[in-house]
Amino acid sequence: MLRTNPKKVSGEPHLTDSEALRRAQAVRHFNRFYTQCIGALHEHLAKSEFSLTEVRVLHELSRGRAQTASVLGRALGLDSGYLSRLLTSFERRDLIARRPSDTDARQSLIALTEHGHATYAPFDAAAVQEALALLGQLSALSQEQLIAAMKLIERLLGDKPKHELVLLREPRAGECGWLVHRQAQWFAAQYGWDQTFEGLLARVVADYAQRNDPLREKCWVAEQEGVVVGSVCIVGVSTTVAGVRLLWVEPDVRHLGIGTQLLGECVRFARRAGYTKLTLTTASTFAEPRRLCERVGFRMAGSAAASRFGHDLTIERWELAL
Repeated sequence: MLRTNPKKVSGEPHLTDSEALRRAQAVRHFNRFYTQCIGALHEHLAKSEFSLTEVRVLHELSRGRAQTASVLGRALGLDSGYLSRLLTSFERRDLIARRPSDTDARQSLIALTEHGHATYAPFDAAAVQEALALLGQLSALSQEQLIAAMKLIERLLGDKPKHELVLLREPRAGECGWLVHRQAQWFAAQYGWDQTFEGLLARVVADYAQRNDPLREKCWVAEQEGVVVGSVCIVGVSTTVAGVRLLWVEPDVRHLGIGTQLLGECVRFARRAGYTKLTLTTASTFAEPRRLCERVGFRMAGSAAASRFGHDLTIERWELAL
């Protein structure tokens, strides 16, 4: 179920805002739908002695790492008093064992006993089978689309730091088109850029795909836990100069080093390909690309006023001698 953050944020819409209400109702609609799905996925629990919350605790402990009650409570969002009573019940039934923590004598580490693992195993197997049955109604492509949407929800609403491993890889079929869509959508919403920007992005992707020159040109997407969170493309401008295009990092995972990783990969590829200069253009209003260029070693070679994408902008040209 999607949970909204109760904290007041700057620019928070009022309940009289029709667009805000539409979005709130969409979240509530999804919550009802997902609650029904969860109920269908846990029908076997109705025939067992365990509640859904108890099975969630058993699942968390089944992952193999002994935990304290406080850590377990935070991970599952459970009230400490309720969790304490639940764990006491588990201990009476020989489902868990406690031992003193090596680092804090006031805390006990909790782990499943052999009986606890044996008790939980059928629930785990049933949950896997139910999930497979649900996915089995969909094509392989739709399954991946569903999983990507789930991961996106986790990424946008999750409280944990988003420092998971980032994989740089070549785009798969359809992903270059998605990158055009995503960037055009974001710049239109954020800065009011018109369709000519989308046309520029589409032309970059089309030219790159048509030339198909892997020795001189390359495109990467940054993937984090199965979701694309960034991109960059290096294209030949001349026999000695290469240009950086489609440099993008999703807003919610910026400042984690992904942009530096993408641009660094461009620099390494350009050197291997024999280029002597790497160029990048950006609008002066964007502070993050400028900081990124400076961090990697680019210098600003010049700037000029230009009418682009429905706005008057100052376009900066950055260069890196290789």
